[in-house]
Amino acid sequence: MLVINCKGTPREIGLEHGTKAATHIRAGIQCYQTQFMEMSNVGWEEVLRISKRFEPAMRERYPWLMEEIEAIAEGAGVSYLEIMALNFRQEIIFGMYADGCTSLGWKTSEKSFLSQNWDWLIDQKDNVIVLNIDAPGKPRISMGTEAGIIGKIGLNSDGVGVCANGIRAKGVDYNGTPVHICRRLVLESQTRDEAIAKIEKYGTAAAGHMLVGDATGCIGLECTIQGIKKLYPDSKGRIMHTNHLLAEHEGVVDYQWLEDSPRRLRRLTELANELGRNPTQVEISELFKDESDLPCAINRIPSKEEPMETLFNIVMDLTTATAVLKFGRPTQPDDVLILAP
Repeated sequence: MLVINCKGTPREIGLEHGTKAATHIRAGIQCYQTQFMEMSNVGWEEVLRISKRFEPAMRERYPWLMEEIEAIAEGAGVSYLEIMALNFRQEIIFGMYADGCTSLGWKTSEKSFLSQNWDWLIDQKDNVIVLNIDAPGKPRISMGTEAGIIGKIGLNSDGVGVCANGIRAKGVDYNGTPVHICRRLVLESQTRDEAIAKIEKYGTAAAGHMLVGDATGCIGLECTIQGIKKLYPDSKGRIMHTNHLLAEHEGVVDYQWLEDSPRRLRRLTELANELGRNPTQVEISELFKDESDLPCAINRIPSKEEPMETLFNIVMDLTTATAVLKFGRPTQPDDVLILAP
């Protein structure tokens, strides 16, 4: 698994990312060119036009991230709109293109954990990287992401972390903040509450769920273009989520694009209920190995209907600001990395 360490100004960070991941970025662009057409009948030129509609708000609100995106493109030898398309892929097809995942936040009496399996297209597996970012004046970041995407799943040196679940609810708001950019804003924050405030400021450009946490615990954010609903831990300090909306969202149609989403949520709840009040990091990681109801299990394998597989598992200990990332299915990982931003 490719690990990239970036340090310095936004331009320096972007150039390092783009140069070292150039092959992966170009392969990812080719993958999405095919997927956008097959899954939504949207050609690449239209994808780039849609991406450009986000540019004015991005340049006004997040100029340092636009500088980083442009430098990634320069380093990889592609256009900046193509890097924007990677980062805005959840919005590009009008809120109807999302990745499947199973996630868990758990505040015990001793620890604060975030964990998830990230399930996505097997064609993208070779383009998954670990990205470490060290920018002056900001927390250091370590995340699992797709090459070229600047905000994904991970944590920072202040113990702030984010997990994410795709939600298939129609609609896009070009005045909102793209979902992957929201995740980067979380990872640039010093506390959970600071991170949530950044997301609430403009709302999200498309639907999605994020678990945002720090050492004090986590809060779930179910985001649609109609607004954000917060999910709070249960009596045991837990929040669990898959790929459908749990709160009521007036005027929003949840297509539940993965029929197995409720089943995975029930299964994760069953398994978590078998643990004590203070599970260890290892015990939490074992939950995500579950293969009940294959191929559409918590630990997923591809099927004819859904060509997705669990591409990595991550368990974050936000109390110590460390994580274990298992690249590949957690029952048979290709690589195991310790993230310690």
